[in-house]
Amino acid sequence: MADTKTVKTENAEVKEVKAPVVKSSRHKMSSGTLYVQATYNNTKVLLADNKGNAVAASSSGTLGFKGAKKGTPFAAAKVGEILGDKAKAMGVNEVDVVVTGVGAGRESSIRAFSSKGIGITSITDKTPIPHNGPKPKKPRRV
Repeated sequence: MADTKTVKTENAEVKEVKAPVVKSSRHKMSSGTLYVQATYNNTKVLLADNKGNAVAASSSGTLGFKGAKKGTPFAAAKVGEILGDKAKAMGVNEVDVVVTGVGAGRESSIRAFSSKGIGITSITDKTPIPHNGPKPKKPRRV
């Protein structure tokens, strides 16, 4: 039976309105993989299950940070906190972390995520390193 809520309108009428149903998370899992992509301009964090399917994701840009503020450690920490809350709601107890990139939000997003009480099994750095790739840009003359 659906819960109802009484609402008074401007005409002093009393209506019974259905209360919104709060859905529980449909993904229930105990462990997963956390992918952190930290660039100079943004920090993206993705939570995947053991099969590799994306379950939850967030980034500094989706939280409303704009411009240079997206690349800050503070914005990355907020992303980690929000994903930590989502993971807790799904019942995640431990994650493996895979980090890509050299941005400022590498550490702070992982620290904020683990502060929600989720254990970190391992941290892997998969930042691509060139073996002397293309020729670098010429130096600026100022």
